[in-house]
Amino acid sequence: MSKEIIVNELNDEGFISEKVKEIKDVVGDGTAINALSGGVDSSAVTMLGHRAIGKSLKTVFVENGLMREGESDQVAGFFRKLGVKVEIIDARKEFFTALKGITDPEEKREAITQTFYRNVFGRIVKESGAKYLLQGTILTDVDETIAGIKRQHNVFEQIGIDPQEAFGYHIIEPLIQLRKDGVRKIGKALGLPANLFERIPFPGPALSARVIGEVTPERIETVRKATVVVERMLKSTGAFQYMAILHKDRVTGMRDGKRDFGQQIEVRCWNSVDARTATPTRISFEILERLALEISREVPGIVSVTYNIATKPPSTIEAV
Repeated sequence: MSKEIIVNELNDEGFISEKVKEIKDVVGDGTAINALSGGVDSSAVTMLGHRAIGKSLKTVFVENGLMREGESDQVAGFFRKLGVKVEIIDARKEFFTALKGITDPEEKREAITQTFYRNVFGRIVKESGAKYLLQGTILTDVDETIAGIKRQHNVFEQIGIDPQEAFGYHIIEPLIQLRKDGVRKIGKALGLPANLFERIPFPGPALSARVIGEVTPERIETVRKATVVVERMLKSTGAFQYMAILHKDRVTGMRDGKRDFGQQIEVRCWNSVDARTATPTRISFEILERLALEISREVPGIVSVTYNIATKPPSTIEAV
C-alpha cells in the first residue's frame, strides 16, 4: 500500500493531477462507475473521476433505505450544479431483506457489504458494462479493518479479497493515502462547496450503524427522525461529528402520569481531527436538556435520551 500523506505535507494540486492521470491511465477508453453517498470521501472521489474521465464515469446514488432524511435528492441536486449527473437507484427492499433478523454488528456490516457489492452494485456494473469501480476508501478505513476494530464495508484487497474475483470488477482507490483532514483539503481544491467538503462524516452502512440490534424500516425511521434533531441542534458546535443512536432494549418511562415502555436514544458528539482518536464535545447542560426535550417530543416512542462521555479509545465514534 502507498505511504500515508500527512495533511501538512499534502500538495493538493499536485495530488489531484497525479490521481487524475492514474484514473485516466487505468480506465483508458473504458467506463468506470462510482457510488456517491454525499459524504466527503465519496464526493471528493466523484469529482476526481469527473475531472479525469468526464462522461466515461457513471455516478449512482444507491437508495438503500438507510440514509438520512432527503439525502438522495439533496446530494443529486448538489452534484447537478457541479455538472455531474447522478442516477438514483432504489434498492431499499434488497437491503432490508438482507438485514432481516440480524443483530450482530459484524454480520450486519457483512450483509450490507455483500448486498451492495455483489447484488446491487454487481447488477449495476453488469448493466453499464463498466469494468472499474471508483471508490473513496481512506487510510483510516483500512487501519480499523486490519486492526480488527471494525470491518469497514469498503476494504477488500488489504485483507486478501480480490474484488475482480469476488465481484467481477476492479476497484480504484485514489484517496487511500489520506485521512479525513486530507480528503477535506482535496475536496476544497476540487471545487466542492463548503457544505459538501465540510460535512460531518457519515458511515458507509449509513443509519444501520446507529441502530443497536435488528435493523428494520421502523427502527431506521426512528433514528432518522432523531438524527434530524441532533444535526439541527449540534451543527453550531463545530464538532467533528455528531449523531443519534437507537438502543436495543426498551426502557421504562412515563407519559400522562402512566408507565410507558419506550426506547432510548444515545447522543454522541465528537471533537477529532482524523477520526483515529476523539473526545466528547463539552456541551452545555442547557443544550443537552433541549436536545432531550426535542427528541422525546418529536420522535415517537422515545422516553430516554443519554449523552456519551467516553473518549475514543475505548469508545468508537460510531456505535456499531
